[in-house]
Amino acid sequence: MRRHTPPTPALRAFEACARHLSVSRAAEELHLTQSAVSRQLAGLEALLGVRLFLRIRQRLVLTAAAASYAPQLRAALARIESATLEVMAHQGAGGTLTLAVQPTFGTRWLMPRLPRFLEAHRRIVVNFRNYTTRPTPLDFAAEDVDAALMLEEGARPGIATHLLVADRRVPVCAPALMDGGRMTHVAALAQHTLLQHSTRPRAWSDWLAMMGAGDVDGFRGPRFHHHAMVAEAAAQGLGVALMPRFMVAEELASGRLVIPFDRALDAGEAYVLAYPEASADLPALRAFRDWLLAGGGDETDRTTGP
Repeated sequence: MRRHTPPTPALRAFEACARHLSVSRAAEELHLTQSAVSRQLAGLEALLGVRLFLRIRQRLVLTAAAASYAPQLRAALARIESATLEVMAHQGAGGTLTLAVQPTFGTRWLMPRLPRFLEAHRRIVVNFRNYTTRPTPLDFAAEDVDAALMLEEGARPGIATHLLVADRRVPVCAPALMDGGRMTHVAALAQHTLLQHSTRPRAWSDWLAMMGAGDVDGFRGPRFHHHAMVAEAAAQGLGVALMPRFMVAEELASGRLVIPFDRALDAGEAYVLAYPEASADLPALRAFRDWLLAGGGDETDRTTGP
């Protein structure tokens, strides 16, 4: 099958010119003459059948086609370079795994476990990309990640998921908020500040309803974007938070936080390992997935699902 792939030197010449908007600066970067770069550009335009640059006052200006082509090509060249460096670095063994991870989940759940994985797989390098909740599903190819550790987004064609830990939430607060019997029954929460997480606007309301205290306003209180900030606000005595137990395990163990009412809200959500099915046999990803599913992570909060 004939592939429509221009020669790499022409692509590199175009990308450098598109970035610098200068043939001379591109030539200097590529260690070529200006005439050689100009020939590469002319050949690429002839192959594509479109004009890529205009000259205005001795300066290059991208055409609409070039402005669309350049960022996609730049990303593709970066991936080729990354793949090449990986092969050179690992000599066919080990590899690199790039994970998108929600920040607090990565800090509180993954990082304490990761040393065990790296100890068992010394030739695998794990890179991280920040992942935050968004209105559209994660595009693994566009984000250039192999897999993600995130709150489950629901079933998606072509995406494999494996359960890691259930998102069961319990109320937590600083011990001082319970002094003097100020929190002996759930209705007492009406007298305390409820710390809200912006991606879980109904969590407090649902928990209070489950506890038979639906008359307590579960929507009031300051909102935070990150779980880590909610946990620290609670530890500083700013109010009562509704947190996944595993995310505050350290604070609970040290006594910085306590659980006034030990009943968890389970909305059926969970944190998962997700990746494109087409990537399932990537050696580094396979090693990481198999390690997690074999018990590399703590089993305490894992659920088996339906």
